Amino acid sequence: MNLSWQAVVEKTVTGLGYEVVGCERSAGGLLRVFIDKPLVNGQEPEQPVNVEDCERVTRQLRYVMEVEEIDYQRLEVSTPGLDRPLNHAGDYARFTGHDAEITLREAFQGRKKYKGVLAAAEGVSDDALAASTNWRLIFSDGKTEQVLDFALDEVRSAKLVPEIVFRNRASGTATGAAAGKAAAKKNTGLAPGSESADGAAAKPKASKKKSNAKSRQTDDKVDGGLDQ
Repeated sequence: MNLSWQAVVEKTVTGLGYEVVGCERSAGGLLRVFIDKPLVNGQEPEQPVNVEDCERVTRQLRYVMEVEEIDYQRLEVSTPGLDRPLNHAGDYARFTGHDAEITLREAFQGRKKYKGVLAAAEGVSDDALAASTNWRLIFSDGKTEQVLDFALDEVRSAKLVPEIVFRNRASGTATGAAAGKAAAKKNTGLAPGSESADGAAAKPKASKKKSNAKSRQTDDKVDGGLDQ
């Protein structure tokens, strides 16, 4: 039995040592594939995806899809961009502590979109993050920090919020609010500034909000740069 085009893409990309962040077909036979490098021993890879990576994947995909007789007109392979989508638990686990924007399937307290710091749900250990279906977002309503607890099946879409960090040319150190926030939330899953006197991460003092959702592609293009 022939594999579906999605399965062919997934098998080919992962076989080359990358991961598929997303793939889609649009009118005119355009096939888009977004790739990234997986974590290395739990850490981000030293070098992000570049043009050479995208060219490598493009060449292999063209060959495999010809063998599998997959019909397409154009193929685009690129990075997912700074606003990388979060599609499954593994993505949420990888980017815990980063700014994210989620859109709920059903409105909660009159709104569907929330933006804040992505964190693990209470009681979920680090070892269980990659399989967790429950998460939380720490955000501000302009006055106080609040917590939105949600399940993955309540989310229509989710993505990272790009963070711009300015660097001092003389010292090479990060400056500005973004730098302070990044340092405060790194690997903590907590809101910025949530730290106890002895340096240990402390739980944020925030009112909790529970979601009310019910129990829940022949001219090829290569883009190795980050989409802005």
